[in-house]
Amino acid sequence: MSDREWTSAEVRAKHKELLFPSVGTFYDEPVCLDRGKGARLEDLDGRKYLDFFGGILTVSVGQAHPKVNAAIHAQIDRLGHVSTLYPTVGIVELAEKLLRLAPGKIGQAGKAFFTASGTEADETAVALAQIATGRQELIALRHGYSGRSMLAQSLTANSKYRAITTQIAGIKHAHSPYCYRCPFGATVEHCGFKCAQDIEELIQTTTTGQIAGFLAEPIQGVGGFVVAPDGYFRVAVDIVRKYGGLFICDEVQTGFGRTGGKMWGIEHHEGVEPDIMTMAKGIANGMPIAACLATVPVADAWKAGNISTFGGNPITTAAASATIDVITGEKLPDNATAMGAVLREGLEALKRKYGKVIGDVRGKGLMQAIELVKDETQKDRTPDAASTSRLFEETKTRGLLIGRGGLWGNVIRIAPPLNVTRAEIDEGLKALDESFAAFAETTP
Repeated sequence: MSDREWTSAEVRAKHKELLFPSVGTFYDEPVCLDRGKGARLEDLDGRKYLDFFGGILTVSVGQAHPKVNAAIHAQIDRLGHVSTLYPTVGIVELAEKLLRLAPGKIGQAGKAFFTASGTEADETAVALAQIATGRQELIALRHGYSGRSMLAQSLTANSKYRAITTQIAGIKHAHSPYCYRCPFGATVEHCGFKCAQDIEELIQTTTTGQIAGFLAEPIQGVGGFVVAPDGYFRVAVDIVRKYGGLFICDEVQTGFGRTGGKMWGIEHHEGVEPDIMTMAKGIANGMPIAACLATVPVADAWKAGNISTFGGNPITTAAASATIDVITGEKLPDNATAMGAVLREGLEALKRKYGKVIGDVRGKGLMQAIELVKDETQKDRTPDAASTSRLFEETKTRGLLIGRGGLWGNVIRIAPPLNVTRAEIDEGLKALDESFAAFAETTP
């Protein structure tokens, strides 16, 4: 910590002066956070907030969790960093813990590789799929997000995050299972999974017909918490495997109980098993660690040398192991189900009350979204980014921090810590109601 007493205004000014201008922030005057405990945060000027975004779904068990902090403190005093060139107890214990929790064949017989970020985990997964299959082309989804590297930007299908004009040509983007904005004009009840079925023609027309794999998030995070309908992944993955590809399941935002009741988002889709999984964010309550898991045959296909300097660091593995123990020991996936139901009920009530501007409410567990549009009552689903910005400022004034996403920046993302309480959910819903009331018309 700095010995200097900073104000928010001073930090904002230095941030603007010293950091790349591409580093985005929320709010007209960004919040400069200084401390936190559980779901509560405080900025440099002493203003207090309820956290409904959890550091982009990263602070899974709340700020300064005593068990996680104790594990970090103990490890710092014992061993700091040695890189993957030296096996440690922490890395093997975490690998064993993750593989024991993994679904399907990975959980039965899998192996792990650790990195420092979700971007690197996705990079590892794609390279592994290419090595294991001997093919190069890969299918990803529109509205998906995979990170900042050249490959990750190529996987990402959102122009805001595709800063590099020369993208990797071997990535082809299928339609997103975005039911509210179905690209085929279908309804969930009568869609026939057209978006999934279209993957076959995509492979036949834009690839060599032999693909390395299919990378997808069970719920698209940055894309605006787009939830694939039941049955989608079974159809999509069957097609991908028909053409020789592997299924890479990106659990960076959906993993570790976030979607409620299950440890992984993909577990909500019966009969679908990943060949490769990636995970980060909620794995270590904010410490920088990520993992790529794969079945043994796929993992063993990588014969060349491989190293991750910071992946599996003793301190971050200790944090991850402790975080997972809290999630499983305190049955937080079940809490995500229970509190997610309360949150969803409250958001649906807001939709009924402010049905003109609120077009859609969607999500699973403690991963819920509100999509704002011009006028849902008149079937005008034009994305309303201006109202989203207004809502952000109103909730900030009322001490509630929320997230934002979607291709057009018109989706509110709500993801409090997994151990959020009923009282905190009610408090957040009250702040949302008051914020909408400040500018949105009520629906008769």
